[in-house]
Amino acid sequence: MGNSLRGVGPFRCLLLILVLLADLTSPAGADESVRTRPAADWIKTVDIPAADPARADRIKNGILWLLADEQIIHRDHGYDDYSRSVYKIVDRPGLERGAGIDLQFDPSRHKVTFNHLHIIRDGQVLDRLAEVKFDIFRQEKDAEKGVYDGWLTAHVNIDDVRVGDIIDFGETYETTPLIGKDLFFSTFSTEWDEPVGLIRTSVTWPAAQPLAIKPRGTKIQPVVTASGSDTVYLWEIANPKPIKVEENLPAEFPAWGSIDVSSTASWQSVAGAVQPYYKPATAFPAAFAAKLDEIAAKYPQPGDRMIQAMRLVQDEIRYVSLSMGSGSYIPRDPATVIQSGFGDCKDKALLLASALQRLGISAQVALADLDKGRALDQHLPAIRAFDHAIVKATIGARTYWIDATNYLQGGDASDFWQPDYGFALPLFGNGQLEKMPSPQLTSPSVKVAEDFSFPDKPDGHLTLSVLSTYAGADADDMRSSLASRSLSDLSDSYLKYYSKRYPGIESAAKLEIFDNRDGNIINVRESYQLPAQELAANDLAKNFPIKAAALGTDLPTPTMVDRAGPIALGAPIYRSHAITVSNLKARFSGEDMKNVVTPYLSLRSSWSNTPTTFEVKWDFRTLATQVPANAIGDYLKSVKDVGDNIDWSFNFAYQDAPEDLAPVAAPDRSKQQVISGLLLVTVFVGIPLFMAFRRW
Repeated sequence: MGNSLRGVGPFRCLLLILVLLADLTSPAGADESVRTRPAADWIKTVDIPAADPARADRIKNGILWLLADEQIIHRDHGYDDYSRSVYKIVDRPGLERGAGIDLQFDPSRHKVTFNHLHIIRDGQVLDRLAEVKFDIFRQEKDAEKGVYDGWLTAHVNIDDVRVGDIIDFGETYETTPLIGKDLFFSTFSTEWDEPVGLIRTSVTWPAAQPLAIKPRGTKIQPVVTASGSDTVYLWEIANPKPIKVEENLPAEFPAWGSIDVSSTASWQSVAGAVQPYYKPATAFPAAFAAKLDEIAAKYPQPGDRMIQAMRLVQDEIRYVSLSMGSGSYIPRDPATVIQSGFGDCKDKALLLASALQRLGISAQVALADLDKGRALDQHLPAIRAFDHAIVKATIGARTYWIDATNYLQGGDASDFWQPDYGFALPLFGNGQLEKMPSPQLTSPSVKVAEDFSFPDKPDGHLTLSVLSTYAGADADDMRSSLASRSLSDLSDSYLKYYSKRYPGIESAAKLEIFDNRDGNIINVRESYQLPAQELAANDLAKNFPIKAAALGTDLPTPTMVDRAGPIALGAPIYRSHAITVSNLKARFSGEDMKNVVTPYLSLRSSWSNTPTTFEVKWDFRTLATQVPANAIGDYLKSVKDVGDNIDWSFNFAYQDAPEDLAPVAAPDRSKQQVISGLLLVTVFVGIPLFMAFRRW
């Protein structure tokens, strides 16, 4: 499905694309896909508001926004969506950004009319509509990912635009949904990250079909009035305070105020609209049916059958998304997918669900969202709320979630890695969102062991052997990576990493890969050597670095200035790294290494030694999925502490003193006591006798 189930929303269609597209491809030439004619009578004209000079310092890209006006009205089996954008070009960069207009649309469900183009210069209105000529391009921005959506971009360059000009244009989209024709959904922002004079949105809808409204991150309510047999919902937000867009926010946290408007408050309405297209198939091409029958004969246990069917669809059907027109929502017939050898998430999910049904396993397609799925329960129902399709399978009392677009997954029914996209909507369930279980890591999913051995003679070599072990999702990722790149390329990337830390190091043997797919464990073994003379150069042995490279170094570290939202830590992490250095000439200590433990992450260090060996081990894991804003200072300090405690340097050239040069042993304590006693006797007896002798 790729991005196919989520159509481009009305608000997105409103906005001027401020950056001219650099990768326009497949020019379609000027045609009648975008008409030019005045706005319809139902559209209300709004006065252009004045700019707030107090917010001039928040202007971006030389563009000062004055008005964003959206007006939506119902019609049979669809709706019309008018938008008007007004902005002022305040400096030279604004000419680059604001002198071009891009309208994006899906020709299978949109008819676009460009209603007006005015330039307001020194108080005079210059009508440029007659000069407008659009060039239509097809831009497939995700083609490298195998996604083709068929959307078009209509571009017009505005002649003779000057600094100080006000650009005022409007367009209308006649939208006819391809499925769920009686369903309506729109969402708009009540806050921007730059100044805007007025945000105005109105929706005119039959009074007999009251709309559901759900604010998120705002308390703004509409003004509701009657207009004949219709109800008009109007929101006007004048001069909203620009917000600061923060990085690394969880999807559940509203980054800015927004309002959903929908014709339904029931997710069952969405499921019901697409159900007819996702009924499992019962007929398959003969060769594919034979493969399923072979699985049934060879694997009597349902769990084993499920894994084999999953691998069959994942590995033999490549991913290509032809999400154009009805293909944005409707999967192709499984027989067609099998014969073509490719499919998108909808196609592969339906094929897998059908295969599992044939194997006696209850299965159905479920809709999900890859980026915002954890916040689906905070929104009103909409078909466009989803951008992905997966499979929900049930064996006994246990539920399994399977992503058929994954590649080369390992493991069995007891431990294969299941996706967590937040909430999903099974199409043949009870019409409710279901929370997908979050993964729990009970042991490290990545373990790295580095073994260094120092040379025992002047012309010898330092040797390094590295064993990396991947399990669970990390094993799946590694298996996919190994399939997409050569061993030579992977080996070169590893050598490049070590050569930066140990100049002169070279491979001592070919990279070795050991893949236990059923156990979902991959071992990667590396071997290197470093000549003794290179070790001596630049005093490398005296300042020898050791580092646990993959522990906590990829955690988000956003700025803490005026932070209001929590920090998303992403999927759970649990990794370990062990380093052993042998053939040393002294006993070394790791007593300066510290543990870092907070409610959000944990780094635990341990070390041991012998007269010739030094060993260090780190275990790192995240303990939460997000960090509250009021704890960001402590969190950022803990990330720094983790970095400080996984990167060390030692003087491994140091040698303990030889035993034959040991210092002379201290005299026996008892002999010292006898000598001290004799001295005391001499003092207390000898001196009086000497004095008496003198008097005599």
